[in-house]
Amino acid sequence: MSVSLPLSAATASTDIGTRPQVNDPDRPLIEQCLAGHPNGFRELYQRHQQRVRSLLFQLCGAVALDDLVQEVFLRAWKGLKGLKHEAKFSTWLYRIAWNVACDYRRQLAMRKSRHQQYLYHRESLTPGLDLRQLHYEDLVQRGLATLPLEYRSVLVMHDLQGLPQKEIAEILGIPVGTVKSRLFRARGTLRTYFTEAGVSL
Repeated sequence: MSVSLPLSAATASTDIGTRPQVNDPDRPLIEQCLAGHPNGFRELYQRHQQRVRSLLFQLCGAVALDDLVQEVFLRAWKGLKGLKHEAKFSTWLYRIAWNVACDYRRQLAMRKSRHQQYLYHRESLTPGLDLRQLHYEDLVQRGLATLPLEYRSVLVMHDLQGLPQKEIAEILGIPVGTVKSRLFRARGTLRTYFTEAGVSL
């Protein structure tokens, strides 16, 4: 899959010395983009597209996955000049992906469409509800599909994507305490689901 980019972009002047900055490895590529070099954005795409694709797949399924990924990076390209120096690119990009996922699901609800969702889990997970110990991948997928989006998104980002709770809070625009409570409830709901299915965690 390729991303079509304009050959040039408007330059953006920033007073770096007066703004707090985060230690963001993507910042040099962002500066290239703002200076009118589209190759910088192509490299940003290569760095982040797999994780964005994984997140969207887990939240929205496979039906429109390519279009959703394309939409995320198109919005990122258009909004790059508005990215503040104190913001981390990956967190900002996840926020865009979350918004794209929400927009897509709202459109599905309005059309009353039902698409089968295929969810999977990564091999590398963070501590918590240890899905790696389960050999019933289909059961895991069906269990995740029973969670409301606000719970599933937190569980996916934390336990499957490995994001810290603070970053998830920034992505979703909610307090860290809300992230913790949603994660707790999501894990509890999954445990109940697995117990009823005869699986011991």
